Amino acid sequence: QVQLVESGGGLVQAGGSLRLSCAASGRTFSSYVMGWYRQAPGKERGFVAAISRSAGSTNYADSVKGRFTISRDNAKNTVYLQMNSLKPEDTAVYYCAADPLVVSDGKPAYWGQGTQVTVSS
Repeated sequence: QVQLVESGGGLVQAGGSLRLSCAASGRTFSSYVMGWYRQAPGKERGFVAAISRSAGSTNYADSVKGRFTISRDNAKNTVYLQMNSLKPEDTAVYYCAADPLVVSDGKPAYWGQGTQVTVSS
């Protein structure tokens, strides 16, 4: 069982930056692939980014490539999402996700409760 708690959301102007954090419970954080999803009002939840267990590989949705960076600190049981050059269309609730195998398929085993990111124009 893994519990995920996101933080770092808020209101930012277009072009600004935010860093989201997701703290995970348990001693086996390094055994999970971690990721981020987001859900905008009236839209389905969609994949944003993922990072492998050892942080050796990452992948991103096309819409955030070059602007967002996912990272993790296994010693702190935490995964991060650095978001730069934010756009109004990035406004959404951002969810942390964890899975032993694959997190980018829309079906991760564990979800956080979400944190709101609002980008004003």
